[in-house]
Amino acid sequence: MAKRQMNRPAGMPSREQVIEFIQSSDKPAGKREIAKAFGLKGQEKISLKKLLKDMAEEGLIDGKKTAYHRMGGIPKVTVLRIVAIEDGEPIAEPDNWSSEAPGKPPRITVKELKGRGGKRAPALKRGDRVLARTEETEHGWHAHPMKKLPARTEGMMGVVEIDGGGKAWLAPVDKRVRQSAPIKDTGEAEAGQLVLAEPIGRSERAGVRVIEVIGDPLAPKSFSLIAIAKHGIPNVFPEAVHAEAERAAQLPLSSERREDLRHLPIVAIDPADARDHDDAIWAEPDGEGGFNALVAIADVSFYVRPGSALDKEARKRGNSVYFPDRVVPMLPEILSADVCSLREDEDRAAMACHLHISKGGKITKFRFTRAIVRIHHNIPYEDAQASIDKGNPPEYLKNLWDAWHALSDARAKREPLDLDLPERRVVLNDAGKIEEIAVRERLDAHRVVEDFMIAANVAAAKALEAKTAPVVYRVHETPSREKLIALRDYMATLDKKLALGQVIKPSLFNAMLADIDEEADKAQIMEAVLRTQMQAYYGPANSGHFGLALDSYAHFTSPIRRYADLLIHRALVDAYKLEQPKPSGSLPDTSGLSDKDRASLQEIADQISQTERRAMEAERDTVDRYVAAWLSGRVGETFETRITGVQGFGFFATIVGLGGDGLVPVSSLGGEYFRHDEAAQTLVGVDTGKTYASGDRLELKLDEANALTGALKFVPVDSDGNPIEQRTKRYDRSSGSRGGPKKGKFRSGKRGRPGNIRHQGKRK
Repeated sequence: MAKRQMNRPAGMPSREQVIEFIQSSDKPAGKREIAKAFGLKGQEKISLKKLLKDMAEEGLIDGKKTAYHRMGGIPKVTVLRIVAIEDGEPIAEPDNWSSEAPGKPPRITVKELKGRGGKRAPALKRGDRVLARTEETEHGWHAHPMKKLPARTEGMMGVVEIDGGGKAWLAPVDKRVRQSAPIKDTGEAEAGQLVLAEPIGRSERAGVRVIEVIGDPLAPKSFSLIAIAKHGIPNVFPEAVHAEAERAAQLPLSSERREDLRHLPIVAIDPADARDHDDAIWAEPDGEGGFNALVAIADVSFYVRPGSALDKEARKRGNSVYFPDRVVPMLPEILSADVCSLREDEDRAAMACHLHISKGGKITKFRFTRAIVRIHHNIPYEDAQASIDKGNPPEYLKNLWDAWHALSDARAKREPLDLDLPERRVVLNDAGKIEEIAVRERLDAHRVVEDFMIAANVAAAKALEAKTAPVVYRVHETPSREKLIALRDYMATLDKKLALGQVIKPSLFNAMLADIDEEADKAQIMEAVLRTQMQAYYGPANSGHFGLALDSYAHFTSPIRRYADLLIHRALVDAYKLEQPKPSGSLPDTSGLSDKDRASLQEIADQISQTERRAMEAERDTVDRYVAAWLSGRVGETFETRITGVQGFGFFATIVGLGGDGLVPVSSLGGEYFRHDEAAQTLVGVDTGKTYASGDRLELKLDEANALTGALKFVPVDSDGNPIEQRTKRYDRSSGSRGGPKKGKFRSGKRGRPGNIRHQGKRK
């Protein structure tokens, strides 16, 4: 019931009374509710309708006849869009805020969304839409979500196309979106331009309006811009953040309460094109067969204080995002690429992890200090490896490799998951155009740095546990039983066994792969094992790291580019009493964890897990577009490919040695009907028994390469290299025949929609 309704006088209300009722009502207040509250009947209802229309035209109220609200206010029940995460709380704006409304859209604090049974639902992230009840309090607007709504952002970036009738369409740049959207308002956009658009109404038929013109969709560097816009990645720092970064960069680097390590030949080994340098390493023999070692990490927590504008922006971003042509950093460049970056021959603030490595490679002791370091050398991986391979490396490199051999021995005994997965590397020329796409070479130099970083990450987690301090763990859970059963069933189709009546360890999968001699079979099973793995995430509860075969693991070594590492640094500052003298100026005093952060670690962990996934998807999408652009000039050529996934509508294949997944529609496999065996991950021809299985290598012709979407399409070829005659009709599933289609049960397939052909077996 509306508040104070019993004391409201009957009769035609004034403008002020209407606004007061709308604001005080605890449910949507439309024309019917207003009339009932004031006891209006007959002609008075007609007068009320005119009054409400006049008030809307005068800018006093907004909305529609079923739910009005004060102009500048928000409906009681409305759709909100999450625009930021601040201090662990989602901040929203009205999803359809009118551009004609006065001022900026109000910022609304969204309370926790509850799942079924009162359980906490997955954390909301930037870009999510919720249907919520809103209320205006003395502390501002609050919203209580009723339910999370499906995303409608897909395809909102695209290319403007004009059809023969002069109508404008938005052609999507997302390969998962197949339909173009009608453009109702093109703004200043022209045909062929890449634009950012937004929906006008709730239905797809309502169309979209262009809100930003990006330019030539095939120009160098457009592909990363597409990913940035599509995934909603913040890429412009507010002025307040820049200003604070400038102040932080001026903090004096004092040796007071810092260990002076400038005498050690510490080296940073990184990619040749590294934009920042988080970490550096050093080791020397201890005289007893073991090693004393040091992992020096940029002391970002000294510059980025909890609760500061810098901190809030870093948390919102969660991590840096790396594209072939640019990096979207977590921190402004003056910090990420300069003051915090461990650069050669310059004094830098560092968090130092001191390790003692036994002869057998075990970490027997560790401690953490704040230090001043002077990097002896920034070395590319390839140069460090070449120096070792020549046989006469400088002593500091030789000591690192000797210490690594000990760590490597311990790693081998631990038996972490060993999947040799190639990484694509896009090389651009000075003009930003693709020069080469190749698989990144895996060197011992990479493994050296990796094993030192793992050792430091483990030490950080264990050090905080020993101090009973809060930890944001890097968690990788054991594969679920459901996934293990699916893998067992798949292995059975290959006449191989997977025993599940035992403790599942990474060594089980390693042994399975070691027993396979054929490279094609090994790649096939390696991908099946990869699909079995759970997705890693951040959280304050420790469930171990299955893939690394470690009981406790945290991220400590990359605070320039990961917010999780910054939290670990702050926890170490508190646990080891490493606080520095208080800085002058407007920066917060402490560089440890704030009380607010301690109380909301789960929410923060959920958020940065989401931003990490967002970054991975954006980076993968961008590389796919570069690969498609690289291949667009080679359409019609035949490539050696390997099948990477099988579905009822066809299979996916990747070019061996290059990458770039493309679809082979089932309609292109010839005239017979193919049955999908989900357990075996195969398509089998019912007439000939012809089989396409995950892992198979075969020659395929590149039929399409769309640089805008990153989509590739292949077709199979016969022994002469000619495409197989495509099927023009499809099987009516109503026949249910295992031996193939019955006479009279064929129907014509829809043109241009071969991917919609379905067969027995569920889609994944």
